[in-house]
Amino acid sequence: MKNNRLSFLLAIFTAITFAQVSPTKYIKSISKESLKTNLYIIASNEMEGRDTGSKGQKKAGEYLISQYLKAGISFPDGASDYYQRIPASYLNARRNENLPDSENIWAFIKGTEKPEEVLVISAHYDHIGIKNGEINYGADDDGSGTVAVLEIAKAFQKAKVEGHGPKRSILFLHVTGEEHGLHGSRFYSENPLFPIANTITDVNIDMIGRRDELHKDSNDYVYIIGSDYLSSDLYTICEEANKNYIKTNLDYTFNDRNDPNRFYYRSDHYNFAKKGIPAVFLFNGVHADYHKPTDTPDKIEFDALEKRAQLAFAIAWELANRENRPVVDKSGK
Repeated sequence: MKNNRLSFLLAIFTAITFAQVSPTKYIKSISKESLKTNLYIIASNEMEGRDTGSKGQKKAGEYLISQYLKAGISFPDGASDYYQRIPASYLNARRNENLPDSENIWAFIKGTEKPEEVLVISAHYDHIGIKNGEINYGADDDGSGTVAVLEIAKAFQKAKVEGHGPKRSILFLHVTGEEHGLHGSRFYSENPLFPIANTITDVNIDMIGRRDELHKDSNDYVYIIGSDYLSSDLYTICEEANKNYIKTNLDYTFNDRNDPNRFYYRSDHYNFAKKGIPAVFLFNGVHADYHKPTDTPDKIEFDALEKRAQLAFAIAWELANRENRPVVDKSGK
């Protein structure tokens, strides 16, 4: 009985201690220096523009895995390695582009209290490859999101090592085939490693390293898309995370249901939202180098990339640690 009482008191103390933990230290561990180092590799000549299933994309995937191994972050429970393999037959089923086999890359931190509930943090690591003999580097699209997810994972791992691991599990998902039709995220949503019913949210990061013409005088902003489509909770979480820790300008221009760009339907979060999973998409808007060989690392504004990656982490921290998962109380339309 005495041992049981001691264990009970220790559990209460641990819970109280965690509740008092601020994410600020871990937010600040996401640095522009590390983002820059990784992006110059992901968007290098060696990666040849990372076209789906290409040699260059596979090299990029191998680099990501090497970084997860270095950080001590494993592949998910239930998987045999860091790859979710996608056959060419699936990638070409809707429109035959002669794409070869490809892979999603996944890493995982298991939750301490509600491990069966899973938060997904996603970004596509493919780009459009070599066109007319020129490499399309895809530094912003979506090298920026790719390295942000990696740094976010490292920040959560740092918290875990220091005894503050997330209450819910987190799947860090680098998807393939986005540029050819959101194939990788669609494949995961149709073949999930963890039940869709247990997937609480997708935080999707696609292009967060530049500014667009609407913000030519400042990069202190990010577009927030989709946070209120399925869940009023998710909208509030994003607002509060920004207010409490980041204080950038949240721009909802492209969140308008009637926006002609239809960005909500054009990145990987949409395949989660179609399954009824609340999703939020962080985005810097389109610029003159979009889908051109000139989308290079030297044009990335690393202070903006750092701040937006930190915002994504702050949102994810709240989602992973709050008492209740976000309520689904809206239609998604």
